[in-house]
Amino acid sequence: MVSNPVHGLPFLPGSSFRDPTKTAFHRSQTLGYRNGYAVVRRPTVGIGGDRLPVNQLSQAELDELANKAPVLTYGQPKQAPPAAFIPAHVAFDKKVLKFDAYFQEDVPMSTEEHYRIRQVNIYYYLEDDSMSVMEPVVENSGILQGKLIKRQRLAKNDQGDHYHWKDLNRGINITIYGRTFRLVDCDRFTQVFLESQGIELNPPEKMALDPYTELRKQPLRKYVTPSDFDQLKQFLTFDKQVLRFYAIWDDTDSMFGECRNYIIHYYLMDDTVEIREVHERNDGRDPFPLLMNRQRMPKVLVENAKNFPQCVLEISDQEVLEWYTAKDFIVGKPITILGRTFFIYDCDPFTRQYYKEKFGISDLPRIDVSKKEPPPVKQELPPYNGYGLVEDSAQNCFVLIPKAPKKDVMKMLMDDNKVLRYLAALDSPIPEDKDRRFVFSYFLASDMISIFEPPVRNSGIIGGKYLGRTKVVKPSSSVENPIYYGPTDFFIGAVIEVFGHRFIILDTDDYVLKYMKSNAAQYSPEALLSIQNRVQKREAPAPELENKQTKEDPGEQELEALIDTIQKQLKHHPCKDNIREAFQIYDKEASGYVDKEMFFKICDSLHLPVDDSLIKEIQVLIALLSDP
Repeated sequence: MVSNPVHGLPFLPGSSFRDPTKTAFHRSQTLGYRNGYAVVRRPTVGIGGDRLPVNQLSQAELDELANKAPVLTYGQPKQAPPAAFIPAHVAFDKKVLKFDAYFQEDVPMSTEEHYRIRQVNIYYYLEDDSMSVMEPVVENSGILQGKLIKRQRLAKNDQGDHYHWKDLNRGINITIYGRTFRLVDCDRFTQVFLESQGIELNPPEKMALDPYTELRKQPLRKYVTPSDFDQLKQFLTFDKQVLRFYAIWDDTDSMFGECRNYIIHYYLMDDTVEIREVHERNDGRDPFPLLMNRQRMPKVLVENAKNFPQCVLEISDQEVLEWYTAKDFIVGKPITILGRTFFIYDCDPFTRQYYKEKFGISDLPRIDVSKKEPPPVKQELPPYNGYGLVEDSAQNCFVLIPKAPKKDVMKMLMDDNKVLRYLAALDSPIPEDKDRRFVFSYFLASDMISIFEPPVRNSGIIGGKYLGRTKVVKPSSSVENPIYYGPTDFFIGAVIEVFGHRFIILDTDDYVLKYMKSNAAQYSPEALLSIQNRVQKREAPAPELENKQTKEDPGEQELEALIDTIQKQLKHHPCKDNIREAFQIYDKEASGYVDKEMFFKICDSLHLPVDDSLIKEIQVLIALLSDP
């Protein structure tokens, strides 16, 4: 290493020399450990062992090096994003500074006071730098109080500057519209806000008091009045104290009278009485609030005043011996005011407390004056006149325009076109009625019954419809609560009474047997037993039928073909249902066959339009089959 120990010589070739004594040209160690912790040490010697001067760089240079960013290595640093802008009306929304202040007002036209101290509250709204001045309302002050200055920006000087929150502090005077206000104190929020903005607050001051107001707070002088009753004292003591009573006026004894509710007010300050009306919604009365204006009410008049017309009588102490007082209004007792007798049944809690302290009456219970409603009148139907059904006749008693009774729609839909047919005989002592047979049809959808009597030729009785569709009442039921015949009342051997005529059920069709089997739980054991006997009788083969089946005659096939032809001709006949019922009636043994004479007899009685050729063929075949 070349060095120049002589100061002042230029560092040029020939003016410098090598120091032969220097052999170590390494950098000094700056890192080390002490008690297990890495420690950075400032180097004291340079390369070659030369002593380094202390504080070689100035403090400004050191700061510049410390703050120098490695721009060449990492590039320019990224700027942090600016903070979101929040407007003042959002940042300071609903934030108000409150100062307690007062101002002095001159009173020139009074001998008792020369000035007046009025206390106010000054509000500063941070969101728009507006201010308002409010004066708390003092009762019976006689001064228009409340909002003295509405919210607005207030001018500070003649140059047009406005008051700012930096201009406000405790213990200062501010002038607003020529009136000087003294700020004495502020609330906690105002103190914290101003201190956070670097404003040093003055110490709080005591609020100035109004001398005349403090003079009024002193105890009043005691005056000795010659009267034994001081009305002024009564006015000052019982001001705004009112006794409230709830009363009724019962005028039901007169024509078109009614029981009406009222509220009676008794004012303790001057012993006056007021009666107010209680209106209910849609009561049909004009909304007059008062029945009687507030006035003193005489209780006992002098003798001369009794005969004088009271409508023109000027009531004074000379005409009245006794006035109504608070002790005359007692809960549970009537009171007569202007000719009307009111019954007091209740009062409010203040009135109860007043009677307890004043008169020692602690028990003033509420009296129940509500009238019990009479029991509803039971609507009784008039006696049944026998026309139509009972339900149809009852509709005339329920509504002005009768409607048809409601029907069971589900039952009508489920049991539509379901008919139960029964064969019955008339139970009559008349000999001509013993051979008459009837077909009962029970309609499940409407619980109605129709009766048809098959016509019998030369019987002397006109057959056909015996009874149209209707509900039949059981003889054991009453007219008011009729009980109609149901499907469970019809079984073989049952007795059905229809309007005074007794019928005995002899047989049923196949659909009735199936219906009774599927609904066995609805029928009685007697009805089920009759079904079992009927089924066993049908299943037993007839002896004559067995003998006919053993014979093999070719004429049987021709007979069956003729029967099919006749059935096709009768398929569209209007009396096809009656034909089947008529043959079932005369087939007493239920064998499915009738003799020749009975066959032609039934055909003639029903006027069946059958070809004569077919009838002759049937006669020939029957003759061949009957020949042994």
